[in-house]
Amino acid sequence: MSELNQYDYDLPKELIAQFPVKERADARLLVVNRTTDQIDHWHVRDLPEILSAHDCLVLNNTRVLPARLVGFRTSTQGRWQGLFLKASPDGLWKMLCKTRGKLAAGETVQVLDRDSRPSFQLLMGNKLEDGIWVARPTVQDDAMTLLQRAGRVPLPPYIRGGEMVDSDVSAYQTVYADKPGSVAAPTAGLHFTQPLLDKLSRAKVSSCQVTLHVGRDTFKPLTAESLEDHRMHSEWGSIEANAVDQLQTARSLGGRTVAVGTTSLRVLETAAMNGKLSPWKGHTDLFVRPPFQFHGVDALLTNFHLPRTSLLVLVTAFAGKDLIRRAYDEALAEKYRFYSYGDTMLIL
Repeated sequence: MSELNQYDYDLPKELIAQFPVKERADARLLVVNRTTDQIDHWHVRDLPEILSAHDCLVLNNTRVLPARLVGFRTSTQGRWQGLFLKASPDGLWKMLCKTRGKLAAGETVQVLDRDSRPSFQLLMGNKLEDGIWVARPTVQDDAMTLLQRAGRVPLPPYIRGGEMVDSDVSAYQTVYADKPGSVAAPTAGLHFTQPLLDKLSRAKVSSCQVTLHVGRDTFKPLTAESLEDHRMHSEWGSIEANAVDQLQTARSLGGRTVAVGTTSLRVLETAAMNGKLSPWKGHTDLFVRPPFQFHGVDALLTNFHLPRTSLLVLVTAFAGKDLIRRAYDEALAEKYRFYSYGDTMLIL
């Protein structure tokens, strides 16, 4: 039997949230206590009552790029879709492409804006490993300008087949998003509003920020039969000295480090690999799996994750297999909303 079977579960399609709740902080919150094994039902707006004075929330301030592109191949008029991944200083793009037929180096693709009007063209280069293509825009504008002009919100396919509506421009972005670089949202952070953060501050729950640019593989199912054989994807992140100082001060006062999302946890545990949290910047391919010794995180706010993914493995490592199984069973029984636009869970 595959080791991955313990990270599998059946989810009724109707529980996959297609839109967020009207008010972000009205999302339901399943509170899971690792000390008592107790599971309680709250809402995100109740966090000021649940958390304690001197706790510190760690927010991922990455900003989601309008990275999804739509257009057609100029040679065949066949439909084409792309996902921008990154651009090099000399203007070469790395991206994923999807089209009928076989795309070839030297072809051009006409990219359309959100109103289906021609925007700019891409000259396709070589295809690299992992299905990544190299391309170059035929205009001189930088990548951010072109993406703002023609890019769409890169929703995961389980949300309306990936097709955005206008409200997604703000809904699929945290209110504190600042540093552009992600192709998927750090979804636990979507539940926060500025009034809620202000209310938490008045309750002496502070917050600090880290950065992790969420990559294309964040939702990717595990394919290896054993976790030991899984090749973890790499993502760029950082934590500055002032955030480290703030977290150390909070802990010295009896507060907890509360990671808002698996992305914040990944930064914190990478930066605390030697047992002590330190400033850090770079790429991390940290795969958090049982058994894992946590040094940087005391509590975790996280959405409900897809089965057989590294994200579900991570929360299992943090809370334990039996407790996570109970929590997911409870969420299913109570018809919580799942995945990116869904409800969330606080593991204490």
